[in-house]
Amino acid sequence: MRNIEVGIIGGAGYTAGELIRLLIHHPNTNINFVFSTSNAGNKISKIHQDLVGTLDQEFTDTVNPDVDVLFLCLGHGNSVKFLSNNTFSDNTKIIDLGNDFRLEADEVFDGKTFVYGLPELQREAIKTANYIANPGGCFATAIQLGLLPLAGKGLISKDVHINAVTGATGAGTSLSATTHFTWRDNNFSYYKPFTHQHLGEINQSVKQLQSDFATEILFMPNRGDFPRGIFATLYTDFEGTIEDAKTIYKDFYKDAKFTFVSDDQLHLKQVVNTNKCLIHLHKHNGKLLVTSIIDNLLKGASGQAVQNMNLMFGLEETTGLGLKATYF
Repeated sequence: MRNIEVGIIGGAGYTAGELIRLLIHHPNTNINFVFSTSNAGNKISKIHQDLVGTLDQEFTDTVNPDVDVLFLCLGHGNSVKFLSNNTFSDNTKIIDLGNDFRLEADEVFDGKTFVYGLPELQREAIKTANYIANPGGCFATAIQLGLLPLAGKGLISKDVHINAVTGATGAGTSLSATTHFTWRDNNFSYYKPFTHQHLGEINQSVKQLQSDFATEILFMPNRGDFPRGIFATLYTDFEGTIEDAKTIYKDFYKDAKFTFVSDDQLHLKQVVNTNKCLIHLHKHNGKLLVTSIIDNLLKGASGQAVQNMNLMFGLEETTGLGLKATYF
């Protein structure tokens, strides 16, 4: 099999940087071009300085319309604009890391039907898809993986309460008042309480498995003073024992390549720099507490995008993603 020719759009951001890092070590890919109008002609390693001595390629402001797969690493709302102004081969598969196509109301664009790319939910559909809407890296992946086993058994009958913390890279590279070091360091805050944009795709996936789901997901997103990772805790009513819960979750993820149920309490260093999601369960007075942790840039974004690419091209799902956590 020849190498998969890859194009990357929006090459200067965090998700693109992680995607490049993964793909240059992937045994079946070749980075054909990395598109960035603001950096055209500059060395990629000038922006992504972890690639000095590893990649000698330059950013470009032109595209190759015949690449095998195109990764869109653009700001939310910009993928539609880009695809409206650029044409690619009918054989080019597209994986969008933005939020333009994640909801059912937006999944069809210009005759292209985007499949929601959460492998633990849609593995078989991803294998035959040409266009993928990658789940939200900020919170959606961690929260869905924490909830879906319960939804799969139709067991979410009461409100779900969620508190989750994301690292600074979740905000992207654009500067704002809350991304400066002097604000973020030794600080903690919440934002968008109960109204976060990822609730749409979370509710959509839960209802895909539990059609009668009619309660509320009450979500409090928080900013942490660490660079990367998501630590999500959620709880809801559960009538069974903790052993029942463990059986449900372990059975749901028995074929998952990157999602694992741990009997021990979790901490972020177990998943940072990996494509894993780790889940821990705890029962207290009729409530089931689920902890779900991921690296927001990998399992929450670029790693999951490569996982989807592997499925689309018939590769082993774990190819190029055998990463060890930055544990020490």
